[in-house]
Parts: sequence; structure tokens; C-alpha cells
Amino acid sequence: MPLPSPEPGLVISYEYLWRHEHDAGLEEDRKNRPCVMILLVEKSDGKTVVTVAPITHSPSKYMATAIEIPVKVKENLKLDSMSSWLILSEANTFIWPGYDLRLIPGSKQNYTYGYLPPKLFELIKTKLLALAKSRHSPAISRD
Repeated sequence: MPLPSPEPGLVISYEYLWRHEHDAGLEEDRKNRPCVMILLVEKSDGKTVVTVAPITHSPSKYMATAIEIPVKVKENLKLDSMSSWLILSEANTFIWPGYDLRLIPGSKQNYTYGYLPPKLFELIKTKLLALAKSRHSPAISRD
């Protein structure tokens, strides 16, 4: 299956690097995880810079910057049934498709889980705008 076109709200399988891992000098994480494309920027050279936020089972210590993923959304994405949060206080950026895109578990050709519903993505945008206004810049460049 060819790579999908990057779009906001698309959930991909990605080798996400947490801030504390980056600060410790690591360049790769040990685990692939679902991540949501939260921002895309088209560069003048035609490349697309993608920003992704991680989905995790661990609630954030900064719950004001996390969004719990509803069970129905997780079912539609074919994720497990455990509680999960989208963490907006962290992000990775990379030029699409990047080196850390991974096949979803159990697939030999698919890198995506699907899309978040528009209503949930609107909530994400609202929280991201609040973070931007507070001058919080969570992104780690993976290129």
C-alpha cells in the first residue's frame, strides 16, 4: 500500500521520541505508538513538515494539555480498549514521510490507523492554540 497523504487528524504508527528521552541524548525510542498529525507546513521546496503528538496509556502529569481518547474513537481506529490520552505538551516534527514512520502492529503494508473525528480534532486545535498563546513550544525535530 502506498504511503498516505499527510493530513491533520490522521493517526499514524510512529517511533515517537519523548522530551525526557531527547534531553537524555537519545535519538530513537524503544516503542512505536499511535501519533496524531496535529500540524502540517508546506515548505517552499515542496516538502511537508509534519508535527505529531503521541497517544499513550499513561495519563499526563499535565492533564490540562492532554485529551482522553473516547472509547468509540479507539474502537474505530482499532486501538486497544485501555484508557489513552493524546499528549499535547509534547510533539515531534519531521519531513514527511520521515525515517520513524512504522507499520501498524500486525500489518505488512499499513502505516495508519485512520482519522480522528472532526469534533475531537476541533477540541485538539483549541487546546493547541491555548498552548501557542502561552508560548509553549513542545516540538522535537526528528530530521
